[in-house]
Amino acid sequence: MAKAFFRLQKFLRRTQFLLFFLTAAYLMAGSLLLLQRTRLVIQQGSRGTSVNQALPDGMAGGGIADPRMLQNPSPRLLVAMEAMQEPALDQRHGPRWLVSRNSELRQLRRRWFHRFIGDQEPMQTAGFKAMKPTAEHKGSYVGCFSDDSRERTLKGAVFYDLRKMTVSHCQEACAERAYSYAGLAYGAECYCGNTLPATAAKAEECNSECKGEKGSVCGGVSRLSVYSVEEARAATRRRRNVIYRGCFRAPENLTDTFPASLIQPNLTVEMCSEFCSKKEFPLAVLRGQECYCGFPTHHFPLRQGTEGVPCSGTPNASTTTPGKYCLVYQTPVQDTRCTDRKFLTTKSKVFVALSSFPGAGNTWARHLIEHATGYYTGSYYFDGALYNKGFKGEKDHWRSRRTICVKTHESGKTEIEMFDSAILLIRNPYKSLMAEFNRKYAGHLGYATDRNWKSKEWPDFVTSYASWWASHVLDWLKYGKRLLVVHYEDLKQNLIPKLREMVEFLNVTVTEDRLLCVENNRDGNFKRSGAKQKDFEPFTQEMKDLINRYILTVDKALRGRNFTGLPREYVPR
Repeated sequence: MAKAFFRLQKFLRRTQFLLFFLTAAYLMAGSLLLLQRTRLVIQQGSRGTSVNQALPDGMAGGGIADPRMLQNPSPRLLVAMEAMQEPALDQRHGPRWLVSRNSELRQLRRRWFHRFIGDQEPMQTAGFKAMKPTAEHKGSYVGCFSDDSRERTLKGAVFYDLRKMTVSHCQEACAERAYSYAGLAYGAECYCGNTLPATAAKAEECNSECKGEKGSVCGGVSRLSVYSVEEARAATRRRRNVIYRGCFRAPENLTDTFPASLIQPNLTVEMCSEFCSKKEFPLAVLRGQECYCGFPTHHFPLRQGTEGVPCSGTPNASTTTPGKYCLVYQTPVQDTRCTDRKFLTTKSKVFVALSSFPGAGNTWARHLIEHATGYYTGSYYFDGALYNKGFKGEKDHWRSRRTICVKTHESGKTEIEMFDSAILLIRNPYKSLMAEFNRKYAGHLGYATDRNWKSKEWPDFVTSYASWWASHVLDWLKYGKRLLVVHYEDLKQNLIPKLREMVEFLNVTVTEDRLLCVENNRDGNFKRSGAKQKDFEPFTQEMKDLINRYILTVDKALRGRNFTGLPREYVPR
């Protein structure tokens, strides 16, 4: 009896100790999480920490929650109802994180946005003075130079990485585009060019640390840290990308149309492209033994190529028959006439949404709008990947009214009625579903694997998201105050007319040359790369029947509001 009592006493002591240990560990973990959250909220972002780390899972990066979290409204109810007469769909049809109004998380996000410092502030660190560039990079450090955002000193390619920018990253990108110099500013912006800036600055004025590389200098406020990339150019020369644009009717006076020219016997595409790249022009135009460099303009818009015309040149040939026609190539040089963007100087009186179902090309539309208008677009969410690549409106609070329009996937009555007007972007649901599934499993630029497509996630995804695609359009048609409906397919096929229509809806006036610049940079940095699945058909007949019923419902609703119906290609034949 005494032995049994002793064992029981020993067990209770161990249990008591274990409970005490677990309680202490729990309290310590909670304290650490609280301290970490506080630090992330109040820090000023000067070291490029991703906002995704400060947001809870499912909200970081503007991601989409697991399809199993979605509500699944009955397709029969949707098809049977009269569009626009009864409630479109249950407002809970989207992923929960999109419709959640958890006050704590929203306050956390607001505090982050308001405390996150502006783009123009240099990094302030105790004892931080002029940093010495490291010797690890290719090429050599040239110096610190003044830079004016209205008149760039390095006028070539421009790109951003507001989280992982390094000197080598900028150098390699400029080298691939055939530039001689790489300049970095604000710790995260990269500019390329072939001519050194004219105005030198004091070394200590380049005082911004690279966002992705501690101890390396990446310019400052209106200051460029300039590096030579000659060594890198030699290594990457073979990778230069020259794109054949087609055979076009030559302008009447090529010398007036194009700022630079070269006449040389035995002229080749490579020679002309190299010449135009050094002159920092995005187009190389060949006619006989003549090479011209310039931009797309209203005199030479590159809208209609000539098919069936006896251009002796081909994409791999060197010249054309001298006279009426010319061959046009796009050099590695970026057209920078439309890359300057800024926030609105005064708060917009009209609150405009750029609304779409996920996967319908919202990011691409934002790229086009920003470059056409020169103003940043905002977002209802915070997507760190987009912010890091230059969509600076992601950082701004979505109700600041400092952006030209605000991205949203919301479709509830309350959310829609907050906006004064909206551009409603609609894409073929078959393409949208595949694009969003790719984004979910491989990010903005990748493709899901065969294993993903063959998993049980895909049919669940289609069932949930197909109904959301339909209800999203129906809700905006019902509750939207002023709408411009844009079909993704029309925007791709007729970019300039549709983009002009969108810009006019936003009450912005732009020049024809700026629109042509946008067309020249139409893909931006968010075109999916990698090998696509050939002859890939992920939709079963049952899925097609479901989606087709939604297509017919949305088409009927659009026509009922006197909008153009859905393109016929939406329904598979």
